[in-house]
Amino acid sequence: MEWRPCKWWLQGHLTALPLETNGYIRVDCYGGLNQMRRDFCDGVGVARLLNATLVLPKFEVASYWNESSGFADVYDLDYFIQHMNGFVKVVKTLPPEIATKEPVPVDCSKRKGQFDYVESVLPSLLKHKYISITPAMSQRRDRYPLYAKAALCQACYKALRLAKPLETKASKLLDAIPKPFLSLHLRFEPDMVAYSQCQYPGLSPASIKAVEAAVALVERKPWTGELARVWRQRGKCPLTPNETALILQSLSIPPTTNIYLAAGDGLMEIEGLTNIYTNIFTKSSLLNEEDFTSMHGNTKAALDYYISINSDSYIATYFGNMDKMVAAMRAFTGLYKTLFLSRRGFAELTSQGLRGKELMQALWKVHRDEFVAGRGSALPECYCEFKL
Repeated sequence: MEWRPCKWWLQGHLTALPLETNGYIRVDCYGGLNQMRRDFCDGVGVARLLNATLVLPKFEVASYWNESSGFADVYDLDYFIQHMNGFVKVVKTLPPEIATKEPVPVDCSKRKGQFDYVESVLPSLLKHKYISITPAMSQRRDRYPLYAKAALCQACYKALRLAKPLETKASKLLDAIPKPFLSLHLRFEPDMVAYSQCQYPGLSPASIKAVEAAVALVERKPWTGELARVWRQRGKCPLTPNETALILQSLSIPPTTNIYLAAGDGLMEIEGLTNIYTNIFTKSSLLNEEDFTSMHGNTKAALDYYISINSDSYIATYFGNMDKMVAAMRAFTGLYKTLFLSRRGFAELTSQGLRGKELMQALWKVHRDEFVAGRGSALPECYCEFKL
């Protein structure tokens, strides 16, 4: 058996769009690039569900991330419109009668399925003709009619291509990485540790200071005592670079392996990885300084995404939005060498007192059956099981 795109998706454009639109929808997207991508894809499904015309989405401007790039800075708008033809109506500009107006925001935080949107959001769309939405994270896409699901899947996996200047930069970056190579998505930045509420004894003074500053910013104190132990046992704590290197060794990945480090700025304790794996490549080391410093958070994340979906293999130390999207796109293009390292497995084994060779053997057993075999993790509703 193999997971492949469902036939109803690939034939989704065969369901004709209604001649008249019920109004215009702008999708307001928040968070990191891949979370915004997921929200936008959900918004495409909602627009088709409500027979609405989609306008250019609004990407959050976040000063904390030095972020000001919009949708068209990251994605090829013309390509998107072309590949959504027949799935959902998309326009670059609004008609004159509503072009000067701001959309009426409609709360979708509790809207999950088809009838939720039809009963609660459609009346606002029909009344105001121009609304903005942010789809709820816990969507029930399985309750959508197939034509709406097809629009969502088409947007997420086929219609979103990097903008030409960004794709050119990403392609040059890919060419500069020695082949074959492994893309490693490592999450051990101060804000990530702060959000996790996990404790890490033995951090360097610089890392401790960075984490304390991040904790004050996010206002989430680390768990202590028994709660801290239970939290870690549940696999809630990001793997450190040193723990990541240990797992890679247990999988018999040679220390000479070419590794592209897909990671955000401010990665801590990186020596725990680079002391063992010496062929490490990053955006900052391969791009010229001017190119790198002129980029914002979303465009940097887009480079990591591009490299990761085109790498010979992909390993993630977390299971966040980027990891889900990369795994799904790799499955879509037939690249199945994708692995998620088990934080829970590592925590359970180390809590049992396993060390050295015994720990390495146990880590190998935990991960040997964990290779992602094809089903997309970001939008699994887009995939069906086929007999080979």
